[in-house]
Amino acid sequence: MLTGDSKRTDRSEGVKRAPAGAAVLRDDVTEAIRSAVFEELAASGYGRLSIEAVARRAGVGKTAVYRRWRSKLPMVIEVVSEVAALGLVLPDTGSLRNDLRMFVHVLARVLRHPLAAQIVPDLLAEAARNPEIAETLAAALDAAQRQSSAALVRKAVARGELPESTDPDLALDLIAGPLYWRLAVVRTPVNGDYLDRLAASIAAALGARA
Repeated sequence: MLTGDSKRTDRSEGVKRAPAGAAVLRDDVTEAIRSAVFEELAASGYGRLSIEAVARRAGVGKTAVYRRWRSKLPMVIEVVSEVAALGLVLPDTGSLRNDLRMFVHVLARVLRHPLAAQIVPDLLAEAARNPEIAETLAAALDAAQRQSSAALVRKAVARGELPESTDPDLALDLIAGPLYWRLAVVRTPVNGDYLDRLAASIAAALGARA
């Protein structure tokens, strides 16, 4: 059976090939490529990463990668931004302080992942050298986390815990800033007690009502 990700060519007479636009993008191939992107980023960095290397690591032909992304920048941005958003659609715990506590614990877990610890500093360095990467990366990561911070503030306002004038962007800065600094820049370990105290400090800084 032929799929859009098959590397085999059927040369038998009477067999019609599916048009390129109708190629089937198999989920298992897509996941293999996503994993390969992260492993290649961690091993080689963005500057040395190539479509060919990703395809080799994923065990697919490079055309399978190009069917999904036209070049390495959109490929890396999509994969990294999707992982950045994992776990950030948080449940309503019933209180701002508990919502914040969950948020900082989840974000810290993402940033402490061994691959993320290697990839994030490299991408930030690339962004400092390349305005296109900087703009695209900032937009992707910002959108992923801004939705969560806006939802958190909206729920807290509805519960009467925060004033209606609370700025969701400020909330995100207070949540993400300390964690990026500690885990991605100076690489200082954080424990549960620190994260709990950080959540309480953010609530106080936002003017949370008792």
